[in-house]
Amino acid sequence: MRRLAADTLPDARESWGPALPIVTGRSAAEYRDVARRWLAPAVMGQPNPHVTIETDRGTLDLELLPAEAPLTVAAFISLVERRYFDGSRWHRVVPNFVVQDGDPRGDGWGGPGFVLRDEINPMRYEVGTVGMALSGPETGGSQYFITHSPQPHLDGIYTVFGRVVSGGGVLDAIAMGDRIRSIHR
Repeated sequence: MRRLAADTLPDARESWGPALPIVTGRSAAEYRDVARRWLAPAVMGQPNPHVTIETDRGTLDLELLPAEAPLTVAAFISLVERRYFDGSRWHRVVPNFVVQDGDPRGDGWGGPGFVLRDEINPMRYEVGTVGMALSGPETGGSQYFITHSPQPHLDGIYTVFGRVVSGGGVLDAIAMGDRIRSIHR
């Protein structure tokens, strides 16, 4: 996918650098585990995993998309299972754009202590799309955002790894500083 993006998206190619080699610090066994647990079931037609975000304003149901971003989905679910997000606050809310969470510091610069490889895919940023926040290429981690409206300028740049399937009114009501009570499967 990265090679396809580099061939077809010249602006992205310039900011990402060469498509190969990609150094991730992960072993082949770790990649096989992600493929076995998340990618293979999605490709075989099994239902996508869901997570529920319980906020001060109500509940959001997110469908995660492991066929499009298996490494990001695996990392996000691992953080959910560790209760990483519980009690955090939406640190960024831009009306008609995004809400953002996942920063343990609460100032937009914190993270989980690891970074993820970008998983550019053909999914589009529509209302309720879940994407991985970045501070540059290959810098995703725990900060994610959900779009309020279509954002075509984000397509092909930020990893899409989920979508809101219920709770759109809750998404619209979220204000900066509102608490996430829990995210769970």
